[in-house]
Amino acid sequence: MSKKTKAVSGDTLSRLNRIHPATNFLFNLMFLIVALACFLPIIFIFIISITDNDIIRKEGYQVFVTARTFSGSAYEYLWGQRQTILHALWVSTYVTAIGTVLGVLLTSLMGYVLSRTEHKLNNILTILVFIPMVFGGGMTASYVINSQVLHLSDTMWVLIIPLAVSSFNVTIARTFFRTTIPDGIIESAKIDGASQWTVFFKIILPISKPVLATIGLFLAFGYWNDWFQAKLYIHTDDLKSLQAMLDAMQNNLEFLTKNPTALLTSSTDLKRNMPQESVRMAIAFVVAVPIACVYPFFQKYFISGLTVGAVKG
Repeated sequence: MSKKTKAVSGDTLSRLNRIHPATNFLFNLMFLIVALACFLPIIFIFIISITDNDIIRKEGYQVFVTARTFSGSAYEYLWGQRQTILHALWVSTYVTAIGTVLGVLLTSLMGYVLSRTEHKLNNILTILVFIPMVFGGGMTASYVINSQVLHLSDTMWVLIIPLAVSSFNVTIARTFFRTTIPDGIIESAKIDGASQWTVFFKIILPISKPVLATIGLFLAFGYWNDWFQAKLYIHTDDLKSLQAMLDAMQNNLEFLTKNPTALLTSSTDLKRNMPQESVRMAIAFVVAVPIACVYPFFQKYFISGLTVGAVKG
């Protein structure tokens, strides 16, 4: 092919791939609207949390904060309840950290095994992993297994084990290992005498950061935002996570009256002095911000992991 023909072909391809300015503007506008739809609720929650509770009760929610409507009573109240809040925050952080590490390890191990076509039980195991994506045992079966068989009720493990592995995450890991990891690397390691454990931990994991980050983010979001497991299995306040405490407050404003501060003499006084609506939003803001700050550090790997197996060329 001559240089002239190549130049014409390149210009044609460039022209075909070019986006019309009007189309580009519409795409940018659409993405801006989607971004604002995700970001504005957090801003609105923060505005409500610093708005005087009497103003909220009399005039409703405020879009802008002024000197007349501003109040830091919600965060002052949370500071007065810092022992309860910090303990619940520690439970959420502990469960999220341990659950994410354990879940990534188990998911990557299962995904790697399923990606090896030479494994004798590959087809059977693939079917067993796929079935829970379509059919579930239901809440009753899960409750009986976790509480009556495994005896996990009122333990930290009941917040970790049920969410550690999902068929969706295993499928993502399996697809990544099968489409991205060359078989030649594994075969070369085996020829050199490496065991399966050595191959997995010394060769596979170091080059699998995208899928590990993707699964880790899914698990971290799931653990951090989970409140349902605590609602089912936890009956002691010492094991309540921050999200479970927020859910309890949303359904019962008397939840925090079990822990009256030293400045208030009774739970009745505490309930009367508690800035109810703004406290709800303050805790919701405290719950949302930490996990949102984690995402930018893993965004590159997260996008790479989500596009695994999309188009191979």
